[in-house]
Amino acid sequence: MIEWRDEAVLLATRPFGETSVIIDVFSPTQGRHAGVVRGGTSRKIAPILQPGAQLAVAWKARLESHIGAFTVEPIRSRAAVAMGERLALAGLNATCAILSLVLPERAPHPALYTRTIGLLDLLGQADIWPLAYLRWEQALLEEMGFGMDLSACAVRGTNEELIYVSPKTGRAVSRQAAGEWADRLLPLPPVLAGQGEASNADIVTALRTTGYFLEHRLIASLGNRPIPSARSRLIDAIARC
Repeated sequence: MIEWRDEAVLLATRPFGETSVIIDVFSPTQGRHAGVVRGGTSRKIAPILQPGAQLAVAWKARLESHIGAFTVEPIRSRAAVAMGERLALAGLNATCAILSLVLPERAPHPALYTRTIGLLDLLGQADIWPLAYLRWEQALLEEMGFGMDLSACAVRGTNEELIYVSPKTGRAVSRQAAGEWADRLLPLPPVLAGQGEASNADIVTALRTTGYFLEHRLIASLGNRPIPSARSRLIDAIARC
C-alpha cells in the first residue's frame, strides 16, 4: 500500500459513480494529483469540495499507477469570498482552471504552490488582486519554462524605451529596434516589467501579452487544447473594475 499526506488546493471535481467524486488537487510535494473521494456527494463532504479550498489530504493506493483514494479535511474555504464578488469568483475559477490544464501530473512545484496560496488569500481585495494575478501568471510561465526576459532589448542590448515583446523569443524590444516589425510585436506596458503604478487597463494590456505565451507556447506544448474560457471572463471582470 502506498500512502502520502499533505495540504493541497482543490482544483476541480467530477462525478464518479453514484456517491463518489474524483478530485484534482495541487499539493506542494505531490504536484497535481487526482483521486477518488468516497461519499463525496454527501451533505457532510460536498460543501468541503469547492474549487480553491485548502485541504489536508491523505492519498492511498495499492500501486503508484492507480488513481487511489483521498480522505480530506478542511483547512480553509474560499467559497464565501468568491461568491460575494464577481472579480473574486472569476479570479478563483481562472486560477484553478489554468492550473488544472497546465500542471504536469504528479510533478511537485512547491514555489508555485506557495505563490498560488498567496494569490488565493488575496481574493476579495479588488484593489490589489488584478496586479497580484498578473504577477502570478508571470511566475507560472517562468515555472513552466516559458518566462519572458524583459531586462534589455533583444536587438540592441539597451534598456531604454522597451515597449514591445517578441512573440518568438519572449524578450523585450525597444521602440528604435522594432522598426517595420512593430505591428508584429506584443505590447510591453511598464507594469509587465515591474515598473511604476498600474491601472486595471494597463494590467489588462499586460495580460494580453502573458496570454499569448500562455496560449501559444505553454498550452500549445501540451497538445491541441483551448485556453480556459474562465481566463477571458477574468479579464472582462478586471476591465470593468
